Amino acid sequence: MTEPSAATQPDSEKTWPALSLAEATARLTAPGSPFAVAEIPIRGVPTRIWASAPATLRDVFLAGRAHGDKTFLVYEDDRASFEAFSRATLALAQDLIRGGVKPGDRVAVAMRNLPEWPVAFFAAILAGAIATPLNAWWTGPELDHGFTDSGACVAIVDEERWARINERRGGYPALERVLIARAPAAPGTESLTDIIGAVADWGALPEGRVPDLPIDPEDIATLFYTSGTTGRSKGAIGTQRAGASGVMAHPFSAARAFLRRGEAVPVPDPAAPQKVALLSIPLFHVTGCFATLVTNLYRGGRLVMMRRWDLARAMVLIERERCTSAGGVPTIAFQLLDGMAAGTHDLSSLETISYGGAPAPAELVRRLRTAFPQAQPATGWGMTETTATFTHHQGEDYVHRPDSCGPPLPVCEAKVMDPEEVPLPPGEVGELWVKGPVVVAGYWNRPDANAEVFRDGWLRTGDLARIDAEGFITIVDRVKDMLIRGGENIYCAEVESVLHEHPAVVDAAVVGLPHPTLGEEPGAVVAIARGQEASEEELRAFVAGRLAAFKVPVRILLHDEILPRNPNGKILKNELKRLF
Repeated sequence: MTEPSAATQPDSEKTWPALSLAEATARLTAPGSPFAVAEIPIRGVPTRIWASAPATLRDVFLAGRAHGDKTFLVYEDDRASFEAFSRATLALAQDLIRGGVKPGDRVAVAMRNLPEWPVAFFAAILAGAIATPLNAWWTGPELDHGFTDSGACVAIVDEERWARINERRGGYPALERVLIARAPAAPGTESLTDIIGAVADWGALPEGRVPDLPIDPEDIATLFYTSGTTGRSKGAIGTQRAGASGVMAHPFSAARAFLRRGEAVPVPDPAAPQKVALLSIPLFHVTGCFATLVTNLYRGGRLVMMRRWDLARAMVLIERERCTSAGGVPTIAFQLLDGMAAGTHDLSSLETISYGGAPAPAELVRRLRTAFPQAQPATGWGMTETTATFTHHQGEDYVHRPDSCGPPLPVCEAKVMDPEEVPLPPGEVGELWVKGPVVVAGYWNRPDANAEVFRDGWLRTGDLARIDAEGFITIVDRVKDMLIRGGENIYCAEVESVLHEHPAVVDAAVVGLPHPTLGEEPGAVVAIARGQEASEEELRAFVAGRLAAFKVPVRILLHDEILPRNPNGKILKNELKRLF
């Protein structure tokens, strides 16, 4: 891309960069440094790792407990310190073990952002189980697959999720216990509050003890569900090391930004004010869990939790709690710009506005720099299969390459391959393949998908990308038939399958429609059978009754004939997009 001229650059940027990306990275990752890199075999493949990163999520928990009486979780009027959170987590972990949970069992967590979510997640980890977060936005039929595919023996849910699975529970043969958060026990369930108490009472629980169970860095720790192009959700098998490695990502990116500006990397000051993160992205996403929850637990940051994103409420919380970071997906960043322009709340505490998960227009970073001169804009790329952050950049790097999602982290490797699986040179577009300790070990009970997606430690992402000579990655498009609406993956085949269930529909295709803040939204074109009738409103309601609201097409065009196809029978979606 064209760099700004010297006449238009701020004085602080006229000499930027002071160091090349390679030199800055080499200095930060040298032996003995906080971000030193080593190499070990993982599943038989030589893999870079952070030498000083916690090896397991249990190590993250223990590091978090050391922050003691500092405030960790804030939710509405509830506040819990690191120690109070730790006591509640250990109480639940011991209860799970007494209830028969064994190492390797799956414990499902299905609830919105509540203080009980991180307690349930880490209690499962400490009990030796595989923590299995399920999407709280899923409908009952979608939750069915999560429970049956994972074979979860325990479910920890909120009242709304219980209402969705109550009458369906008989179809989950492995499920033995259901614990409901913030609600009395219903028939056949237990109240989580009866086990750990209300948030205000967590600090009075016994100190507890960490279960004495052998945990290896390559043991399975988590099962996060992602959707495939067939519409069937796949469980991504995350290891202990993968979940813990992310605590190094954002601190490394920030340190690199200092060196690139020619400034010394600040030495951490234990007496410095606590960092405060506004958590609006769902914890059942890897970004919410690993990039935000796990990182702040390890580093002593306060989490100000929102049940769901709402700009008015977010501004109140940022001002009240003096939040230093916020973001999630580009939609949130756009709305924060509106909030700043309104001038109704003091948002000056923000030091970082970070986002990913959906396409972000290049002008967003420039608008953020203007509206929030005290805050660093930041972005990155990752996916469920990379346990959140794989690439990241911020500050001047992002300003100068606003279309890029940044370079891979030092422990991560990336390459671009052509359809014959031959590496392409810098600047060429092909499928992005990635490797590193954050890449999952495979898919749960899906040998077919494993054979297709994983190659000797490399993950085929399904994204089309290019990598420049310095290593910055730009995502160009997606090989997979998928669109992203405000950070939420929508797989066209899944929505098309539901549309095909309607008796009047004989053909259907879903395409992405551009949206200025959400990135894209689903639109559909359907062909109606002769002699049948169906309106757009009827079809949208039909889909809404079977899929989560964010998957429902915002527009449905009715077509009077079978949709256009190529000689191989594949629908020509580019032609359909033009209809909108």
